[in-house]
Amino acid sequence: MITNIIYFAVFLILAFVLSIAVKAITRGVEAKQIIKEEKNSEFDNHEENKNSKVVLQIKELKDLYDKGVLNEEEFQKAKDKILK
Repeated sequence: MITNIIYFAVFLILAFVLSIAVKAITRGVEAKQIIKEEKNSEFDNHEENKNSKVVLQIKELKDLYDKGVLNEEEFQKAKDKILK
């Protein structure tokens, strides 16, 4: 009879420890996923900023070309330099 009580207590302790372990693993996986998503969004924002700067520079060059400050050859060279 006493052995059954001891086995039952050990089973309860084991179940408790396993539930804590599962919660910890789940939190770790969620945290890792959140960090990965944050890194991806930072990368996307960086790429968007870089692309918008390139577009802005080309628009400025086009304005200079339209005003006659740059000739077609200078415009093409400057545009190629920005795009590389």
